[in-house]
Amino acid sequence: MQKQKKAGRIVAMGLIGDPVAHSKSPEMMNAAFEQLGLPYVYQAFRVAPAELEEAVNRLKAQDLIGFNVTIPHKVAIMDLLDDLDQTAAEIGAVNTVVRREGKWIGTNTDGPGYLRSLIEEWNPAFSELSAVILGAGGAARAVGYILATAGVPKITVANRTLDKAEALAAHLSQWTKTEAVLLADSRAEVEKAQLVVNTTSVGMHPHTEESPVPCDWLRQGQIVSDLVYHPKETLLLRQAKEKGARIHTGLGMLVHQAALALEMWLQKKAPVSLMKEVLEASLTGTKVKKE
Repeated sequence: MQKQKKAGRIVAMGLIGDPVAHSKSPEMMNAAFEQLGLPYVYQAFRVAPAELEEAVNRLKAQDLIGFNVTIPHKVAIMDLLDDLDQTAAEIGAVNTVVRREGKWIGTNTDGPGYLRSLIEEWNPAFSELSAVILGAGGAARAVGYILATAGVPKITVANRTLDKAEALAAHLSQWTKTEAVLLADSRAEVEKAQLVVNTTSVGMHPHTEESPVPCDWLRQGQIVSDLVYHPKETLLLRQAKEKGARIHTGLGMLVHQAALALEMWLQKKAPVSLMKEVLEASLTGTKVKKE
């Protein structure tokens, strides 16, 4: 993981995880650098769990602006940094590391990226929403935290195992009213909710004909949100659309969490539209049209 120059460009940011070959972040980030006229390149580095501490120390020793972190290192890296901001501490995971005044600070842009995307597409009145979160893992924790602190008055966590749902609901109860239910018993809560968010991997390629809840639990007027971005429209979203619900795909969160990281590093506004176009082109195998 040596600092490199690539075609006159400086490796100043990157992604560590295992695996990382599937990541779309390099394509989005490098397109953004090119549009902003910056001489940087963003690369993905495969780092096995046993190699994490050594890899982080190497990154710290280089003249990097910051880096991203993905599975399986989002929790383990917390002990290897100088400090955490409130968002990372409350979510309990780091996906972005920023160098500030010589210190390496962990933050998490997943929740804020989700919120920014939801506002961009539907701009709901958060103080009037009731939300059901399907799943109780790391993504659920990020989305739950950001919705709770945005003012959503009631959040129900529905999960396949009740103990994990109860743990997340208890954590979120610091900011809002919460409830935990078994996913299999969540029909009444899903039907009543104004916002339903799937944070599980159900419906992700190649299992595209699976959905976390039956279609007859969904209704007109709801916002149905799915963090899965491949395929862009999951079975859950297709069924929700047929019911007259407003759908929110996972592409927006993926783009905005990357854009927020870029803005933290560069102190510049990210070219979100271009990043979204690059991501969609990458997923569909098409080319981005250059003006």
